[in-house]
Amino acid sequence: MGYHEYKRCIDACLQCAAVCNHCASSCLQEADVQMMTRCIQLDMECAALCYTAAQLMSLGSSSAKEICSLCAKVCNDCADECEKHEHEHCKECADACRYCAMLCNNM
Repeated sequence: MGYHEYKRCIDACLQCAAVCNHCASSCLQEADVQMMTRCIQLDMECAALCYTAAQLMSLGSSSAKEICSLCAKVCNDCADECEKHEHEHCKECADACRYCAMLCNNM
């Protein structure tokens, strides 16, 4: 399997990575950055894993399903953290992470 079979999940991973990067960057602009450190860390980890999952799926890697399983876990962890915060960027990130996790779990 490769790009065409995985396209929906690849697109969700790339979207999630972009939104996670936006959330991390926005968290750094919040008044109490110290309170946002866990969110920022998970945003960065999630973005890195989403990019990796998208790349491996587009390559048709035999490890794609395993990476997607881990990606779904990290996406859900990131969403759990983002949902603790009232910021719009965190809500947007949680939604993108939940959607990505759903598609990765369906691999």
